[in-house]
Amino acid sequence: QLQASGGGLAQTGGSVILSCTTSGFSLEHFAIGWFRQAPGKEREGVSCIRSDRRITFYADSVKGRFTISRDNAKNTVYLHMNSLKPEDTAVYYCAGDSSDTGGLKPTWYDFWGQGTQVTVSS
Repeated sequence: QLQASGGGLAQTGGSVILSCTTSGFSLEHFAIGWFRQAPGKEREGVSCIRSDRRITFYADSVKGRFTISRDNAKNTVYLHMNSLKPEDTAVYYCAGDSSDTGGLKPTWYDFWGQGTQVTVSS
């Protein structure tokens, strides 16, 4: 089970850093994705990073504002969220893909963590 943390309240234009980790196993060989779900909307892919850290994906809505990274020594994947907008408000989830393919479709992921709420005030 993954553990997502770091959410909270931010102002428009502000920044938040989300973390995804687990204590039960190493994330080193998995692609890890970040997803979000706003009230009344479907879960959407935000970003993903493969195990080699060279391949990353971003949704068009966050390109240039969000950056995904991973620190295998800390067994943690981060989502740096900058220039936040009210439409970024959602519950953010991290998930793992054992095939290490990655991508932004939730159905490609095998295991998930609980979400962390990010609220951006206008």
